[in-house]
Amino acid sequence: MSEVLIRYENVRVCQQELCVLDSVNLQLHQGEFAYIIGRVGSGKSSLLKTMYGELEANGGHAEVLGYDMSRLRRSQVPRLRRRLGIVFQDFQLLTDRTVHDNLEFVLRATGWKDKRQIEERIDHVLLQVGMNNKGYKYPDQLSGGEQQRVVIARAVLNSPEIILADEPTGNLDAETGRAIVKLLHDICSEGTLVVMTTHNLQLLYEFPGTVYRCSEHLLSRVTEDAFRHPAL
Repeated sequence: MSEVLIRYENVRVCQQELCVLDSVNLQLHQGEFAYIIGRVGSGKSSLLKTMYGELEANGGHAEVLGYDMSRLRRSQVPRLRRRLGIVFQDFQLLTDRTVHDNLEFVLRATGWKDKRQIEERIDHVLLQVGMNNKGYKYPDQLSGGEQQRVVIARAVLNSPEIILADEPTGNLDAETGRAIVKLLHDICSEGTLVVMTTHNLQLLYEFPGTVYRCSEHLLSRVTEDAFRHPAL
């Protein structure tokens, strides 16, 4: 049995004073691809934020890569995030730097110092995401799909054990979105846990995984129902 990397037991997820999810129970394993579906405002993004320490996990027990998220100190957050890759819908690339310099910035910020090792790592991840000839370009010279590939390259720089992807296809056309999810599936097949929120249910059929749904302040595992009932 593969290792449990995320374990939630009776956790509450709150935004300010509002409880968006209650009694969250979840176990996600190494090499698993997990979808979190649900309507806008149902708590999908908030749940991901508790996994990388942006929001506090309340009550119960929440553990990510051995960290107790309800007792996580601010000083521990950078160490946790070095073991995570985070993919945002809106890219969040530094627009005044080339693709190469965006990636170099992250490596140096996370402790890399050797210039040769930095260059080798950048070359490797750009090749991995099919962007090995675009390192000299600036983000505004790239298509949305290309920018998202760079975001994924940035997310895998430090060989994370978990990738958290928040609506990574939300700003992309259908064909480009499928290519991005295939790329994430390929990364998952190498042993990385991928947790992805999405409203595009067609992706669930093309790239199967475990499916959880946020609805009425609850998180439910609906993998089998999602394939029986396309409306879910």
